[in-house]
Amino acid sequence: MDVLAGVETALITGASGGIGEAFARRLAALGKNLVLVARSKDRLEALAGELAAQHGLQVHVIGADLARPDAAASVFAETERLGLAIDLLVNNAGFGKAGDFAELPLDAQADMLQLNVNTLMELTRLYLPAMRGRRRGGVINVASNAAFQPVPYMAVYGASKAFVLSFSAALSEEVRHDGVTVMALCPGATATSFWKVAGLWEGSQGAMDTPEKVVAVALRGFDQRKLWAIPGVRYRLAAFLSSRLAPRRPTLWITGWVFRRQR
Repeated sequence: MDVLAGVETALITGASGGIGEAFARRLAALGKNLVLVARSKDRLEALAGELAAQHGLQVHVIGADLARPDAAASVFAETERLGLAIDLLVNNAGFGKAGDFAELPLDAQADMLQLNVNTLMELTRLYLPAMRGRRRGGVINVASNAAFQPVPYMAVYGASKAFVLSFSAALSEEVRHDGVTVMALCPGATATSFWKVAGLWEGSQGAMDTPEKVVAVALRGFDQRKLWAIPGVRYRLAAFLSSRLAPRRPTLWITGWVFRRQR
């Protein structure tokens, strides 16, 4: 079933670059109206102008710091004020920080949880009821390949993405008879600014997946009503091995060794 056919308007968080921008460009090419949300309002407005002119769409911009506790309610209030019915919510905004948990600043880790977990949950709760009422559309929550195992030296980030994966899978069952799809997107290493913020693997982006590839896999999986989509055979294999076959302690040793070497 072509789930995307029922989508008229999509809201994308973290749309000013990387995977979020790739979602915006691909959905615009499919003829979907957009609401773009991020802190970088100037970049959003430039992207919105380009996509509106190129595709003849309505593209709205909401500048918001989604790491703030009231951000989800503010975004929802703005789309209500504009009279917009959101058919597809793409919870893409998020960040990670690499380092020893006991040494990383507490406020940065609290902001990570607010953005990666709380705001994602709140936006989903705010927009999902109307989707169920219309019996169309759904939610794509951007998790990570890190969701399938604990990640030493990115402990809070890995845990936040494990929440996103579990939350999305549970919701997918709750709404599966309502014409609504909820899916987790679990990409591996992707060539975005994530790595600069995380302080990790900044010089290795040439070997990473492109945001465009990740989005293509995501939208195909969403149309197929998958529980989750994992771009790339190597990352699908890694997720299977780490979550199903490999004993937990050796997995922790190996993951910790990999991330400790990159600090």
